[in-house]
Amino acid sequence: MVANEALQYIGIVQLLLHFRWKWVGLFIKDDESGEHFLQTLEPKLSKNGNLYSFHNKESKSTAKVVVVYGETATIIRLAWIIWMPFVMAPVLESHYLEKTSSGKVWIVTAQIDFVFNILQKTFDIQMFHGALSFTIQKNKIPGFQIFLQSINPALANMNGFIKDFWEQVFHCAFLDSTDTTDFDETCTGVERVESVPAPFFEMSMTGHSYSIYNAVYALAHALHMRNTSRTRHRAIKYGGQIEYSKFGDLEGNSAPLSMFSTVTLIHSFLQKVSFNNSAGDEIQFNEHGELEAGFDVTNLITFPNKSYTQVKVGKLDLQAPPGKELTMDEDKIEWHKVLTQVPPISLCNDFCLPGKSRKKKEGEKFCCYDCVPCPEGKISNQEDMDYCIACQEDHYPNKGQNQCIPKIMSFLSSQENMGIILVFLALFFSLITVLVLLIFLKYQDTPIVKANNRSLTYILLVSLLLCFLSSLLFIGHPNKVTCLFRQAAFGIIFSVAVSSVLAKTIIVVVAFMVSRPGNIFRNWMGKRLAHLIVFVCSLIQVIICVIWLSTSPPFPDLDMKSLTGEIIIECNEGSVVMFYCVLGYMGFLATFSFTVAFLARKLPDTFNEAKFITFSMLVFCSVWLSFVPTYLSTRGKDMVAVEIFSILGSSAGLLGCIFFPKCYIIILRPDLNSRDLLKRNKN
Repeated sequence: MVANEALQYIGIVQLLLHFRWKWVGLFIKDDESGEHFLQTLEPKLSKNGNLYSFHNKESKSTAKVVVVYGETATIIRLAWIIWMPFVMAPVLESHYLEKTSSGKVWIVTAQIDFVFNILQKTFDIQMFHGALSFTIQKNKIPGFQIFLQSINPALANMNGFIKDFWEQVFHCAFLDSTDTTDFDETCTGVERVESVPAPFFEMSMTGHSYSIYNAVYALAHALHMRNTSRTRHRAIKYGGQIEYSKFGDLEGNSAPLSMFSTVTLIHSFLQKVSFNNSAGDEIQFNEHGELEAGFDVTNLITFPNKSYTQVKVGKLDLQAPPGKELTMDEDKIEWHKVLTQVPPISLCNDFCLPGKSRKKKEGEKFCCYDCVPCPEGKISNQEDMDYCIACQEDHYPNKGQNQCIPKIMSFLSSQENMGIILVFLALFFSLITVLVLLIFLKYQDTPIVKANNRSLTYILLVSLLLCFLSSLLFIGHPNKVTCLFRQAAFGIIFSVAVSSVLAKTIIVVVAFMVSRPGNIFRNWMGKRLAHLIVFVCSLIQVIICVIWLSTSPPFPDLDMKSLTGEIIIECNEGSVVMFYCVLGYMGFLATFSFTVAFLARKLPDTFNEAKFITFSMLVFCSVWLSFVPTYLSTRGKDMVAVEIFSILGSSAGLLGCIFFPKCYIIILRPDLNSRDLLKRNKN
């Protein structure tokens, strides 16, 4: 008639989990039942992924929570252990009580719940104030209090037990009592049981009485089912005789049953019983013959007059989903009066706060641990986590490493300061290049413009203009088109520009060589050689880019790992080898052009460009040599900005070093831009 004890194990586990108590004491009787309790409980705790420490000698334990399991004698022995020093040394009574019982939360099982009545008569049960106990579920029975109030020892049918009860409860004696030595007053018979303090006499039905009440009704229903069922088999004729069932009825008709057979038969009907009692609770049994019921969780509240009450603060429901069997109402719990924190913390050490994880202490109990910060890139978002976890790719840990924050999308936008500056510089240098081109077109018939191949000058200026504009392809949200063409366009245009510079340098050398009579290079002078150099050198770069785009072209990509807190929207170059082939070939042209120009810098000529080309290529090579390590050491928008600065810087170097000296002569010193001066210098 009581719920399965195994449900209490579930309740204890969930109660400890609910309040996060992990440094827990255990007080049990050293016998088979206590060992069974321990062996059953520990696996359930381990299954829930928690660490617990159970140990005896609770009067000296630092644990704030103590689980008490056993029979009546167990908790009485516990009370004696706590109170024994009071008998031996009364002076230390208050100090010892405070030291051993204050701050303890006693968890008591249903087997010893009713023992508080016994303890109350002998001990000061305030030591157990705030205890949580599992009790047999009960309900209010209609008419029960009226029945209690109607009890009167004067009634004839209540003599005997009722009189003895009356004398014990009211501490009085009837006139006809045979033993009056312990009582000073005479019972009048008009005393009222509702005036008796609750610990001595409960006006409400206790859980144990409620079980007896249900047992009586269950048996009554089983008997009724037996009497109303067809208990006698139909008579069957065998050879002219009638054979009756071997079971007789309860009136003794036919073949009477033995006592054992009667109990067996009644038990078979009990297993089938299902009814609602007068309190509205459904009473039924499972296939094991156990009552399908749960337990209540009550809170013990004591008072200075040695009385107490138990308040229901929770419930263990057998029908609830796994892991949800226990429901608690913490607001109704009254904890021990000396506790400074409620609910109390019962741990070997403090909780590990979010942002840290647990690390076992060497040589300590398995539930004792250190709290270590999470490693970089990981978080713990709950207390007491065993290990830190990594955020999703599109999130990153905050500063406290206790939360994952969504990463922001990052690319070089034309709306931010750096993007605005780069766009301004690209457009500014483009405008300067256009102005220089217009100046050279206006003064195209002057000697300084005609020198060193006028068509190469126009090709170089146009390619520089396109170089400045090509940098705009690197600014803004990367897409399929910009990713596909920006590196290829930059590589080809720069190759044309550097090839033009190389052609100009070679023309300077060839012009000096053909100035000697009978030189075989005279026929190769002019546009034919210059255009051939530009075409061949540029064609090689075009072939490299075509191979790149046809085999492993660049594409838009998301880099979630390079930068903390940012998702880099970038152009994946596809083939890094081909990308560096483009840069390498461009560097080869620039180096070769610089070498030729350096060798030709001292050739005698009024408009010899070799000196300017040497310096311009020195600037060009310096920019791109510094580009490679800087580019490799940056990520995201900074990497793109480095490449744009390199494009603008190297292009501006060519424009300034080659064309600004000529523009100075054309605009400010036209006297130096004359054929007479050229002839005079040659002579």
